[in-house]
Amino acid sequence: MMSSIFMDTLNGVNTSRPPVWFMRQAGRILPSYQKLRSSYSFIDLMNDKELASKVTLMPIDDLGVDAAIIFSDILFIPESLGMDLEFTEKGPKFHNPLNPSGDKLNFSFSPEKLEHVYQNIKEVKKNSPDNIPLIGFCGGPLTTFLFMFRGNETDKSFKSAIKFFYSNKKESLKIIELITEVSIEYINNQIDSGIDCFQLFETYCGIIPSETYAKLFLPFSKRILNAAKEKNIKTIFFPKNFADGLRYINKDICDFASIDWAMSLDFAREIIDKEVGLQGNMDPRIFYSDYSEIEQYLNGLIDFGSKNQNWIFNLGHGFIPDIDHKKVKFVVDWIKQANWKR
Repeated sequence: MMSSIFMDTLNGVNTSRPPVWFMRQAGRILPSYQKLRSSYSFIDLMNDKELASKVTLMPIDDLGVDAAIIFSDILFIPESLGMDLEFTEKGPKFHNPLNPSGDKLNFSFSPEKLEHVYQNIKEVKKNSPDNIPLIGFCGGPLTTFLFMFRGNETDKSFKSAIKFFYSNKKESLKIIELITEVSIEYINNQIDSGIDCFQLFETYCGIIPSETYAKLFLPFSKRILNAAKEKNIKTIFFPKNFADGLRYINKDICDFASIDWAMSLDFAREIIDKEVGLQGNMDPRIFYSDYSEIEQYLNGLIDFGSKNQNWIFNLGHGFIPDIDHKKVKFVVDWIKQANWKR
């Protein structure tokens, strides 16, 4: 078993401090990434194993984080199902999105379209330090479903998907079942390629009522996460804006729950199964503050961190592109040097 502060925390081993990594850490906030991006397209960086490996490992050298996350995207699963994916400067979109009329629901799975992700994982493991774990991931079933209806990269309401879901629940659940089956195969292949931990990103969990998500979607998320657990891979579940639905999260679903900034870590600890560790939940907009205010925020975490060994420091969501990477490095160094009174 790999020995690192990140894996030790996942495995319930007491540590002197919380481990730290960030969602979207491999990307636009890093000058080294911006320099590389000036020569290659976003998709080129993800499709070339040497480039993807380099980007994945940049935060290790530039920020000093305790774990790497594979440089990839949650929308490769819909692409593998025959959807025409494009990454624009404004965001991803599909040229052949699903639509509420339901006239385009035939899918053909092409597993070879996911092969580059597995090759990238192998390349990262070949190049990374022995004590740096690699996190694999995929999108949650609801989040993936929502994006499959998106033909406009600026549409964040997902109106077409929500309309289809409420008016065609039977067909919707067929699509969710397919997403789940492909996700499980995807995870198993990521594990076989070398990932050390798996995170499920249910970024748009909060777009529907928490009770609806818990009843209709959480069982699918559980199946995806359990596929990793069955291979002895530790799991992290990120159901953003799940709010009071977090009370449904227990050890049978995931090992750790990643919390957004809408609730305090203390409150999340009260309502989530105590056997489930926590990850999160710094609001990335705090990085716009000056250093003294950032340090004041961090000092406010000492009490929680001293009492909770099963906690990973992270954000409540991903980085905003114009955040100053020097402030991020300051946070990483502060966490490593602080007295966590453990």
